[in-house]
Amino acid sequence: MKPWERSPQRRRYLGAAVAAFGLVASLLAVSPAAATPDPGDAPSSGRVTSSQAADDTRAAIESGEIPGVDEIVHSDNVSHLTNIPKQDLKGTNSDLAFQGEYAFAGNYDGFVIYDISRPKRPRIVSQVLCPGSQNDVSVSGDLLFLSTDSSRSDNSCNSTTQPATEKSSWEGMKVFDISDKRNPRYVAAVETSCGSHTHTLAPDRKNVYVYVSSYSPSETFPDCRPPHDGISVIKVPRKAPEKAAVIDFPVLFPDGGNPGGTTNPGVSQTTGCHDLTTFPKLKLAAGACMGDGILLDIADPAKPRVIDRVEDNVNFAFWHSATFNERGNKVVFTDELGGGVAATCDEATGSTRGADGIYDITGKGDKRKLVFRGYYKIPRHQAATENCVAHNGSLIPVKGRDIMVQAWYQGGVSIWDFTDSTRPKEIGYFERGPVSADTLVTGGSWSAYYYNGYIYSNDITKGFDVLKIDDRRTDSARSVRLRELNVQTQPDYR
Repeated sequence: MKPWERSPQRRRYLGAAVAAFGLVASLLAVSPAAATPDPGDAPSSGRVTSSQAADDTRAAIESGEIPGVDEIVHSDNVSHLTNIPKQDLKGTNSDLAFQGEYAFAGNYDGFVIYDISRPKRPRIVSQVLCPGSQNDVSVSGDLLFLSTDSSRSDNSCNSTTQPATEKSSWEGMKVFDISDKRNPRYVAAVETSCGSHTHTLAPDRKNVYVYVSSYSPSETFPDCRPPHDGISVIKVPRKAPEKAAVIDFPVLFPDGGNPGGTTNPGVSQTTGCHDLTTFPKLKLAAGACMGDGILLDIADPAKPRVIDRVEDNVNFAFWHSATFNERGNKVVFTDELGGGVAATCDEATGSTRGADGIYDITGKGDKRKLVFRGYYKIPRHQAATENCVAHNGSLIPVKGRDIMVQAWYQGGVSIWDFTDSTRPKEIGYFERGPVSADTLVTGGSWSAYYYNGYIYSNDITKGFDVLKIDDRRTDSARSVRLRELNVQTQPDYR
């Protein structure tokens, strides 16, 4: 028996029909275990704000400056087609991946597979209970990859929380066979240093290479001790995924990276990476690594190497994620100021902190450089009870222009144009009013991605949203059809 098969309960599914939404669901019949939050994208049950902040929020709602609690608003060129609320998985919704007519949605309690063959009426195909934040998700062929970055009692899907100070605790990557979408099968588990906060695929024909990002080591953690200045590389043979294993831990920051702290106040110390995006066609990757942004050569996917590195010790607090433009000569880096649980889309924070940083890539080969050009932040101020900051987004594959859609937590979903790197501008948006007018409750869109003509958003608390943009500036993207999309493995849309 494999270690990931140690629970006889894990494979027992409960079928359920939810007539109100026409959903077909299957769920592992074990009670959900609460996931342990981690730094960065941690959920929050609610934090009391000052009475003045609550008064200001209610006043802003009454005056029409912001939408009312849970009220939906959007630009004229964006339509909200539908929403599927959370069903059996009650944890925090996280990332999204796509394949054919299916969307795969991460949740801190497991993952959900949606049939999106009719985008206006998606339905749940299966729900898999497998707790472990963040449950970042990717797919490749018949394989689904799931990140665990919370310390668990073991690698099974009915594990419980356990302190990282205990040597027996487990964190890392899980691999599922999804050839049967109604009955995903857990086939492999790989423990990685400091767990797997996020992961990124660099696939080839025979193998899938997985770059595992993790951070925040401690001398008290037996499996996550400093220094932790790199990423784990896992090799997964497509025909024998049970043989998945870590093959290397390339050190990306030989000098330790950004020291943060007293040297660079307000900036995170680099102790690993938060997220990487690969561009396999160009053999490039971009890394958002806490206090640093990096450009990597992945000509040998088993041995990524850094070719340039940048810092922004004035406006960036935590380098969170990266997106290439279609030609691969620009990178948009996001800054997760406040860890995603703070209200940073307000006048006091300003337009350059908690924003996107736009960098052009200049030069050739190993002489390529990341050159800063401008910042982008949503132009609508949010309330003091709304967590809001730049989060996960993707390109809208428009011919001749650089346009992307992006999640901003309770700032909603923003569609913006960065064709001119120095003058980015919003061209459409969708958002809900605050989850609460009295307390800061973490919510909003975690990921918002464009896939085959529609925008899909995984809202932390509200569930799965489907949007559509009708705009001459984005119309050409409708002709682009993909068979698979993991946004952190950027396709060659051309």
